[in-house]
Parts: sequence; structure tokens; C-alpha cells
Amino acid sequence: MKITAFLDRRLTRRFETYDSDRDGFVERSDFELASTRLTSAFGLTDDDLRAKRLHEQLLGVWGHLAAMTDTNDDERISLSEYRSAFVRGLLGRPEAFDDVYVPYLDALLAVADHDGDGFLGVDEHVRWSQALMHVTEADARAVHARLDHDGDGLIGTEDLLAAWRAYYFSEDPDGPGAWLLGPL
Repeated sequence: MKITAFLDRRLTRRFETYDSDRDGFVERSDFELASTRLTSAFGLTDDDLRAKRLHEQLLGVWGHLAAMTDTNDDERISLSEYRSAFVRGLLGRPEAFDDVYVPYLDALLAVADHDGDGFLGVDEHVRWSQALMHVTEADARAVHARLDHDGDGLIGTEDLLAAWRAYYFSEDPDGPGAWLLGPL
């Protein structure tokens, strides 16, 4: 896979969202910190089943990411290793991507869907986006509005999955991959 300038900007931004402690590396502790931030933002304790499931899913994403990217086995991922993994085909094809992201998004929705209706309203979307990925409130609101295709104020797992697929696999500068995590 060739890294275009547009994909490089998206990869850099995604790397920054993984780097919870902002030390320039992605480590297991970044995923643990992100899990704690997100579950705390929704008032969940560590023993809540939804919090436990999200934590397990995030650590699963970490395990997959580390196995594919940590080429020097130092238990942390540099931006260079992250980019190189994409050149080697980290995600492969969208269907393989779904295998990792669908369970993660289901666990995320179980936490962030505070009212239990199976969808994310704008406030729920803003709260998880800020807590997990450091997306500003204005950007999270704009993303929610773009993902809410029918204008009912709600987005679901399929909406999020399609946006994440586009983030990694689409070169469309006007598509959801261009703005999912805020301006590139």
C-alpha cells in the first residue's frame, strides 16, 4: 500500500488519538488510560460489565495493533512503525478491518449509549469522542451531523463503522475519512 499525503495526515491524526499520554508513542497504557477516561465520562465504575467489556476490547485493539506494528519489540509503537505497518498492509481489506472494529464499536456503544436506545445522540457522541480521542466539541458535533444521514439526531454502529472504513480506505477528500477526527 502506498501512503499518499492525505492518508499520511489521517494516520498521523489517528496515531495522536491513540497516544493518550501524548509522549509520542502508543503503548498498552495509552489504551488503559483511554478506557478509564471513557468509562469515567459516562459514570461507570471499573466493575461495571460494560466498562469491563470496553476495556477488554480496547486491549484487544492494542494487541492487534502491537502485533502488526511493533517491529522492534519494545512494547511501544512509534509513528514511523505505525506508518510502516500500513505500507505492509496492516488493515488488508475492509472485511478484515471489520473483524476488529465491529466488536470494539459494539462495546463502545454499550458504554456511550447512555440512554440505552441503541444509538448515539449528539451529546453522547460528543462525550465519547472527547474522552476517547481528544476530538473537540465543535468537531464532534460536526461529525455527528454528517453521520446522521436521516436527520433524526441519532447515529448507530453501522454509521460509525462506515465512517471508520472510509477513514482508512477512502481517498475522498469530502468523505467521512476526511473529517472523522476533525480537520486534517
